[in-house]
Amino acid sequence: MARIDAATAEDLISTAAELAEAARNATLLHFRTDALAADSKETHRFDPVTVADRLSEERMRAILARRRPQDGILGEEFGAVQGTSGLTWVLDPIDGTRGYLSGTPTWGVLISVRDAEGVVYGLIDQPYIRERFEGGLGRALVTGPSGERVLRCRGPRALSDAILFSTFPEVGTPAEGAAFRNVAARARLVRYGMDCYGYALVAAGQIDLVIEAGLQAYDVQAPIAVIEAAGGIVTDWQGGPCLEGGRVLAAANAEIHAEALRWLNG
Repeated sequence: MARIDAATAEDLISTAAELAEAARNATLLHFRTDALAADSKETHRFDPVTVADRLSEERMRAILARRRPQDGILGEEFGAVQGTSGLTWVLDPIDGTRGYLSGTPTWGVLISVRDAEGVVYGLIDQPYIRERFEGGLGRALVTGPSGERVLRCRGPRALSDAILFSTFPEVGTPAEGAAFRNVAARARLVRYGMDCYGYALVAAGQIDLVIEAGLQAYDVQAPIAVIEAAGGIVTDWQGGPCLEGGRVLAAANAEIHAEALRWLNG
C-alpha cells in the first residue's frame, strides 16, 4: 500500500495514544499488589504471563475493534487477526513481565503499526514512571514528568567509550552469548535488565547500543520505529532487517553500529 496520508497518520497517532492510556491503566491496576500471580507459558523455563498482560491486550484490542476494525492485529497474548487495510497493529501488553512481577519500574508497553514495507509508527510507554517515547510519522518525542522533548540519538564515539545494554547476561544460545561478550568486553559500560527501556534510552541519547537475541516481532517493532525516528539504526546481527525479531542490534549511529557488527561477527 501507499505510505500514510496526513489524515490517516493523525488517526493512527491518536489511536496509539488511546491504546497506551488503556494499557497504562490496566497494568497499573495490578502492579505491586499482593494478589499478583503468574503462569508460565513454557515448561522448561519460567516465561511468565499475568492477568495484567491479558487485561492490557484485551483493552487495546477492544479499542482497535471500535476505532480501526479494518486493521490487522498481532499481539503477544492472543495471536494474529488479519485485516483488510494493509496496516497491522503489533502489541506487547507488558514488555518485561519478569520485571513487572519483581516490582521494578522499567517494564513497558509496546505499540506499533506497520504496513507491507515496515513499521510506520511506534510507542514505548513506561506506565509506572510515566514516560512515553514515540517515533514515526514525522514525530520523535518523549513526554513525561520532565515535560516534552525531541528524541535524538548520541553521536559517534568509539566502542571503548560506549554504553551497552542487554536484558539477560546469557543473551541467547552459548554461541550468541560468546558473540555478545566479544562486544561487551570492549565497551566502557555494560548494564542488564532494562527490557524495552534500554531501546528508549538509545533514542533518548543516553546509551549507544542494545544487543539481544531470541526476540519476537512484538518485542522489536515499536523500538525500531522510535530509534530510527531519533536517528539510530536497528538491524539483525548481520546488518539486515529484524522486523520479525531474532538477533537484534540497536545502535545510536552508523559508526558504532559498524564497530559492534564487526565484533559480533569476529
